[in-house]
Amino acid sequence: MTHAPDHVSALGLRGIRLLDGLAPERLDALAGRCRWRGYDKGQTILSRTDACRDVHLLVAGRVQIATYAANGRQVTYGVLEAGDSIGAATALDNLPRFVDAVALEGTFAASLSPGDFGQLLRDESAVALAVIRQLSDMVRRLSNRVFDLSTLGVQGRLYVEILRMAQAAGVRDNTARIERPPTHADIASRVGTYREQVTRDLSVLTRAGLLEKDGRTLVVRDVEGIEARVDAMRQR
Repeated sequence: MTHAPDHVSALGLRGIRLLDGLAPERLDALAGRCRWRGYDKGQTILSRTDACRDVHLLVAGRVQIATYAANGRQVTYGVLEAGDSIGAATALDNLPRFVDAVALEGTFAASLSPGDFGQLLRDESAVALAVIRQLSDMVRRLSNRVFDLSTLGVQGRLYVEILRMAQAAGVRDNTARIERPPTHADIASRVGTYREQVTRDLSVLTRAGLLEKDGRTLVVRDVEGIEARVDAMRQR
């Protein structure tokens, strides 16, 4: 386990969105209650088999949230970045975890025990409200995914995922630059298909002038054009 000096710990917590608005002295005290650890690329931060119910606060790095079927097939829910947090739901209901979290790159995190996390929520109404909003957002996103799975084929779900990534990257003048796009295999695990299908469908969009590769960056050239395709699929 890697520990950080106190001043580094306190500064790290100031970037956690869940803790926005807390006074510096409150963050300093909270940092002292955290356990700090660094993770290498590919290392598991938490898994469904963990007995630990800690909440993890991502100070640096990127983390993939996924789960695995009995046959080993991966289902990816998304990627979290520095400033995000993992595990609030499990800390609150004390039930088993339902996802795995794996570092996509060197990652540094602070963890709070369920007891300390619960006390934080009781003491700081702003943090409690932020957790409610986080859980509400999770419900909304999962509901949207269920709707997409029920109403769209593989191609449509892929297009929706591209639109999600474009919105997250920021759309300007109908264009978005996705600087660190996931691999085709990762995208396939998000939309419930296979890597080969993703490669074929991305090629269709590229030939149509809607997508373009610029080095390692995926450029969405016509966000509205992809939205129109999705709308047409929903009306079939």
